[in-house]
Amino acid sequence: MSGRAAALLRSDLVLVVAALVASGLGALLVHSATRHEAGSAYLVRHLLNLGIGVLIALVAVRLDRGLLRALAPVVYLAGILGLVLVLTPLGAEVNGSRSWIRLPGGFSIQPSELAKVGLCVALPMLLAPAAERGERPRPREILLAGLVTGVPVLLVMAQPDLGSALVLVALALGVLVVSGAAWPWLAGVAVAVVTAVVAAFTTPLLSPYQQDRLTAFLDPGTDPMGIGYQTRQVRAAISGGGWGGQGLHSGELTSTGAIPFQETDFVFSVAGEELGFVGAAFVIALLGLVVARVALAGTRSRDPFVRLVCWAVAAWFAVQAVENIGMNLGLLPVTGLPLPFLSYGGSSMFACWAAIGIVVAVTSDIRGTRPRGPRR
Repeated sequence: MSGRAAALLRSDLVLVVAALVASGLGALLVHSATRHEAGSAYLVRHLLNLGIGVLIALVAVRLDRGLLRALAPVVYLAGILGLVLVLTPLGAEVNGSRSWIRLPGGFSIQPSELAKVGLCVALPMLLAPAAERGERPRPREILLAGLVTGVPVLLVMAQPDLGSALVLVALALGVLVVSGAAWPWLAGVAVAVVTAVVAAFTTPLLSPYQQDRLTAFLDPGTDPMGIGYQTRQVRAAISGGGWGGQGLHSGELTSTGAIPFQETDFVFSVAGEELGFVGAAFVIALLGLVVARVALAGTRSRDPFVRLVCWAVAAWFAVQAVENIGMNLGLLPVTGLPLPFLSYGGSSMFACWAAIGIVVAVTSDIRGTRPRGPRR
């Protein structure tokens, strides 16, 4: 075993194995959702994406916390550059959102995923010095953090992509909470988020396709552009799975391709129909374990930068998983977010495994000096 792979496993075997199991289970679910029309093509691509993602994690493991902290502006600016380029003629529109950049050979990337990684390291870089001084973040530091968060959020909303924007905001809010920011600042962020969501629902900010998604959530019977049909089919698939499921590759709706984009946005419905309540609960528990191990790694660290990085990644994974599973269950509007590690898609897989590698890298040595608590 190479030194990098050994370092990856020595850090937190439970975290790495949970992420691998989730990715492997995702391969089975993606194959089940696509084999009727594409054979094993999506399965091979999903496994290829997983292999590349693990390689990215192995590269990230080589970064120590000092180097990662120094590279944080570069990673953040790379994400911003990608979000800018997607709004140029290089960007491609899919389902009413201009979120992709087409590459030669039929490949494409989604810069919003890289922006999540960038924010996970940029915000801790800005807010960790306060904890190292034994203080709460100063107003200037919080305002700068707000600016650093606002730029990618506005660029993502310009696509528009409400789901990714909410994940970025939730990620930032989680970092602010853990940094010890005073409650008036947190309340201000919450008010700003609510205002933005209300504006998204009540103004032409979103594309007609995304507005139809929200309409279909409120009333699936309206069936605009077939979206209401899609959400009804997803709910029927999950409810049809019962306790034990209909069997892998045997789901009535999954095996007939009755649910559009099931391998990406609605891969959870495959688990619900074919593996039943038990299988769906296992998926939730598996993702919960990943989030818990990342958060625990941050809690155990005595380095403020490490702690904030871990909680940023934990908030990202948790909020995105809740959004995706919630829209599958009909509890939240359809926002087009992939389920971490399980959904088909290279950009999401690469970003998730890059985050795992970063967590492993920064927590491989937790022998720092415990900082003093924030001054009240």
